[in-house]
Amino acid sequence: LSPDCSFTCHYRCRALVRLDCSGPPVAGDEDNGNEQLLEKDTNVDEPSEWEKTELDQAQVEQRIKEYNSQINSNLFMSLNKDGSYAGFIKVQLKLVRPVAVPATNRAAWHGHPKPQAGRPHPQGVKRRTSFYLPKGTVKHLHILSHTRASEVIDALLRKFTVIDNPRKFALFERSEKDEQAYLRKLGDNEQPLRLRLPAGPSEKVLSFILKENDTGEVNWDAFTLPELHNFLLILQREEEEHVRRLRHRYACCRQKMQEAL
Repeated sequence: LSPDCSFTCHYRCRALVRLDCSGPPVAGDEDNGNEQLLEKDTNVDEPSEWEKTELDQAQVEQRIKEYNSQINSNLFMSLNKDGSYAGFIKVQLKLVRPVAVPATNRAAWHGHPKPQAGRPHPQGVKRRTSFYLPKGTVKHLHILSHTRASEVIDALLRKFTVIDNPRKFALFERSEKDEQAYLRKLGDNEQPLRLRLPAGPSEKVLSFILKENDTGEVNWDAFTLPELHNFLLILQREEEEHVRRLRHRYACCRQKMQEAL
């Protein structure tokens, strides 16, 4: 560790913790274009632009043909005889806190074993381990048009045998407009595939993100002083990174304006 590092860890957990001490990227590093966008949370009660789109059977069939013609993979949508349809959605797991899994099932995060559909969450697990999700994790799910957001969350947690309460997580829709990224939390009964179809396959137009569901007040008295100190350090680093991105964005704007002049 660096001599300037203030990392604090429980002594029993030290052997299980691995740190990426490379630090935040400097101003000259290449940044992901999407990360330069400022994200704005919107209210879950506000109807989605795609949710307002009501399609009849003929329109659904036509949209499915248009959707399939725009993709370069085998992740097609298909129309069922009962009028429903099936397809794939890609969900980016963007979690900032560690998740808990049974100690013997940590290998599931590396692709095996694969849980069966409908498998309940493990109950009464005595041994558990917590770790941070690898950055940039994305998963494709094959769902139906009537599959709800809460069922998508359950499926993702089952896939990785996560034993945290599903209510700790929420599914968000993300869209980009005028160099601004908008986030909206989906209600439990919203149907992601019915949003995906009218939006088309473009991830810039619409994408799905799994994040923590911060709905309640935090009981800060329940944490120790070292833990609270670490929280402050994390918040400070997040603030510094946010400021860095803002400065980079305005520096690019200033450069473009000077070139135009």
